[in-house]
Amino acid sequence: MTFIQKKICYFEKPGESNTRDAATFAVERARELKINTIVVASTSGKTAQVFFDAMKGSGINLVVVTHVVGFTKPGEWEFSEEIAEQLRKEGVRIVTGTHALSGVERAFSRSPKVGGGSRSEAVAEALRRVVAVGLKVAVECVLIAADQGAIEVSGEVVAAGGTASGADTVCVIHPAHTGSFFDLQVREIVAMPRVR
Repeated sequence: MTFIQKKICYFEKPGESNTRDAATFAVERARELKINTIVVASTSGKTAQVFFDAMKGSGINLVVVTHVVGFTKPGEWEFSEEIAEQLRKEGVRIVTGTHALSGVERAFSRSPKVGGGSRSEAVAEALRRVVAVGLKVAVECVLIAADQGAIEVSGEVVAAGGTASGADTVCVIHPAHTGSFFDLQVREIVAMPRVR
């Protein structure tokens, strides 16, 4: 029987206060596995900055996935233009794409005329509730980044997501495109909140 032992870190509580540690854990695991890309969710740009700072000099590429324009307010992008400009100058790829696990289906489920949940929203809710909100976010960001051509679907990436804001979940994922969702594999949990 062959097996591998890995360290997993459990945060006492979910949330933004775990972001710096999550970034450190992401870089450590990427180095350990010789993974050259970290994918991180960032709404305003603050989490992206923390991850960028943690990765400086590591040779690891950072791909940041943001909310779509209009996610909160019509026509508005929540990501800081100033932070986006700084990160792009440093070679960071910023991807803004439709949520892979909701997208247009959210419009149907929120509509009083149509109503009801969808299968992709059920998958998202299962990931959120059974494992961690940040795992759902990390999986979704990897799908979006793959669909935008920002990451390859061969090999592995380290991905990070969070609960509400910041990052509190880090995992190793074999990516896939949204259309091939069941080819995606969460191969390792590096860190997550123990209680959600």
